[in-house]
Amino acid sequence: MFRGFSSFFVCCLSVVPGVGKSSLLLRFADNTFSGSYITTIGVDFKIRTVEINGEKVKLQIWDTAGQERFRTITSTYYRGTHGVIVVYDVTSAESFVNVKRWLHEINQNCDEVCRILVGNKNDDPNSKVVETNDAQKFAEQMGISLFETSAKENINVEEMFNCITELVLRAKKESVAKQQQQQQNDVIKLSKNSKRKKKCC
Repeated sequence: MFRGFSSFFVCCLSVVPGVGKSSLLLRFADNTFSGSYITTIGVDFKIRTVEINGEKVKLQIWDTAGQERFRTITSTYYRGTHGVIVVYDVTSAESFVNVKRWLHEINQNCDEVCRILVGNKNDDPNSKVVETNDAQKFAEQMGISLFETSAKENINVEEMFNCITELVLRAKKESVAKQQQQQQNDVIKLSKNSKRKKKCC
């Protein structure tokens, strides 16, 4: 399955609008940036194929709206996703505070999903209010990786998306390996039971 071509769904989330999710997707998918801010209505998505360790992976990246009125719509998308990118704005304390809320929602709606934390708009030290150390401590507590990015300056965007892709790819391989091992165990059990029945007859 993984030797040829894989296709994964990745969801980009934030509670508050304006953290730059759409700009991150635009930079990653099209390598462009627009300074004009247009609110995402409901859900949008981008597609890009990447190569990770010699394996081609097609990413379908869903860009969800940050407004409360779209919360029900967006939750239906991340329930079936393979990876989740939770984005906050390093110049907005409110956006960082609300990160916990999304992570809680993800835990409630997803069985097993790869997650990373992203602090966007990290290109102006004078405007930064969410310190890297605080964000890193929180990420460590949640057991997830932290990336500070800038869609505007193209800082860490590629690295961040490659990271979530690698996490999803690794998780899928481990899941397939477990399934194969379970199938082998079931075959061994059936074989043993079959031999026992023959002896009894």
